[in-house]
Amino acid sequence: QVQLVESGGGLVQAGGSLRLSCAASGSGFSINAMGWYRQTPGKQREWVATSSSIGTTYYADSVKGRFTISTDNYKKTAYLQMNGLNPEDTAVYYCYAGAAGSTYWGQGTQVTVSS
Repeated sequence: QVQLVESGGGLVQAGGSLRLSCAASGSGFSINAMGWYRQTPGKQREWVATSSSIGTTYYADSVKGRFTISTDNYKKTAYLQMNGLNPEDTAVYYCYAGAAGSTYWGQGTQVTVSS
């Protein structure tokens, strides 16, 4: 079993930056990939970014060039550095991790960007 705890959300003005963190805990697992989705009320959850087990990164077109995902494999933590935020980035951001054939989710952290 893998538990994910997110932190770092908050309120920021347009053009500002935030860094989200996602710490994985548990025992006897190896994480294959970690990443982020986001969701706004009334909309489907939207994929944002993924980092594979070997560090290859992938981004949604909507965040490419502004967001950077990174991982610390020793700490089993993923980070999402978000720069150039705009109001359309307002959402609950969910961390996920793939391990042992299953996908685990964090509880979500709210990011609000004011115009």
